Amino acid sequence: MTKILLVDDEEMIREVLQAYFEKEGWDIISASNGIEALKREKENKLDLIVLDLMLPDISGEEVCRLIRKESEVPIIMLTAKSAEDDVINGIVIGADDYVTKPFSPREVVVRVQAILRRVKKTKMSNLFIFNDRELIIDPFKKEVVLRDQIITLTPIEYKLLFTIANYPGRVYSRADLLENVQEDGSYFEGYERSIDTHIKNLRKKIETNSRHPEYILTVFGMGYKFGGKPYAKDVAF
Repeated sequence: MTKILLVDDEEMIREVLQAYFEKEGWDIISASNGIEALKREKENKLDLIVLDLMLPDISGEEVCRLIRKESEVPIIMLTAKSAEDDVINGIVIGADDYVTKPFSPREVVVRVQAILRRVKKTKMSNLFIFNDRELIIDPFKKEVVLRDQIITLTPIEYKLLFTIANYPGRVYSRADLLENVQEDGSYFEGYERSIDTHIKNLRKKIETNSRHPEYILTVFGMGYKFGGKPYAKDVAF
């Protein structure tokens, strides 16, 4: 179900928009100030945020900036400001759309629908699909689905899989892979062999037989490569 965070300090606006949104079948979480909005955003996996700029504690602009440091969730801003500079500033700091008050609730619904359609289309076109949809990697959700089941990976395991799946057939040395998974971009030669341990654990999770892998292949004396066969991305789900 589509989950939307609705942020506005005016209770009537929240109630009206929530009623319209729920008619669309969307799951609504509401917040009346910026601090509460940031808390709700961290607690939930959101599909979209409708954010008022004039909040009583911290501004909507600041809320947007803080969210954009960690997330690409679509944001529609609600505001009484209509000057061109204000609109441009909203887009520059990360908003996907801008609705000026007073507005029609139906207009907001239509704008939400348009963004959700665009995001869905983008997500579908960016899925990594292999072996007749046996393995699917979703870069937006950072999820891996194997035979219709979500596989729980550690952050390093996910980064390793995502890295080599980007270019099936390309050979990655241990140093290449280590550089890609290091959080701070640092590199320590002595840690190269730790990649083998992570690869071993990853194989246990995604391979039918980890001793005879189909996806993560060893290239002796060189490193690893991805053996999955890419699936057409334009196939309807």
